[in-house]
Amino acid sequence: MNKVILGIDVGGSTTKIVGLQDGKCLGMLQVRAADQITSMYGAIGNFLSKNKLGPGDVSTVYLTGVGASFIDEQVYGIETHKVNEFDAIGYGALSLTGRKEALVASMGTGTAFVKATKTGVLHLGGSGVGGGTIVGLSSLMLGKSDIDAVLSLAEKGNLKNIDLSVRDILGKKVQSLPSDLTAANFGRIKSTASESDIALGIVNMVFETIGMLAVFALKNDTIKDVILTGTLATFPQAETIFSEFQKLTGLSFIIPPDAVFATALGATNPRLLHQ
Repeated sequence: MNKVILGIDVGGSTTKIVGLQDGKCLGMLQVRAADQITSMYGAIGNFLSKNKLGPGDVSTVYLTGVGASFIDEQVYGIETHKVNEFDAIGYGALSLTGRKEALVASMGTGTAFVKATKTGVLHLGGSGVGGGTIVGLSSLMLGKSDIDAVLSLAEKGNLKNIDLSVRDILGKKVQSLPSDLTAANFGRIKSTASESDIALGIVNMVFETIGMLAVFALKNDTIKDVILTGTLATFPQAETIFSEFQKLTGLSFIIPPDAVFATALGATNPRLLHQ
């Protein structure tokens, strides 16, 4: 058997790692730490330990993500290369879904949008709206910065106590628009709104913003698939909110299994290894 290759996405708050041997996935894991370098080395150590491997069993490490810029040495003495993050995002998403082309929304601390096709990957732009927005607003409005606590609250929330809908403005149905479509996030917040309502309002606003940016990005494009990757793709509200976008827009919003690890997997793509 050949040695293992590691694809590592060193993010702003977590490191994701994927190990491949002879083209097959050995495992995936993620680690949180106070800084990117500690997080990366912790993820590698954890992965090697779980798979009963040593540094000598790894042939190459491929680094990507914002934190990769802080690492200039060969990791554990292993041959180490850096991979363009946007290319890794695109190829990782296509690999997870089996699609030949798609718009990819990588939802982390912020959100990056790339168009991935058989001819290459194009970075379209990004938004500062993402997981960092949820954490920041939750800390300010709810006094909670633990994302799991915020998501738990959001599961019991009611958007009718937070958002202004089309029905609220017009008082009747509009043939071309669903009456419960959001007209203004937090535009109808009530004094009786609970913490759960506010938590759901924050999460919903972030996902609706990302969804609409995806719609705008594909407005004059033949691509109809939007692949959602990154940590936010695993939030329980993601499937519900993006399903509504699918009904409204005709685009297909796809949350693949292991969406968190798309960028780490993409870093190992053979098309990128010698760039």
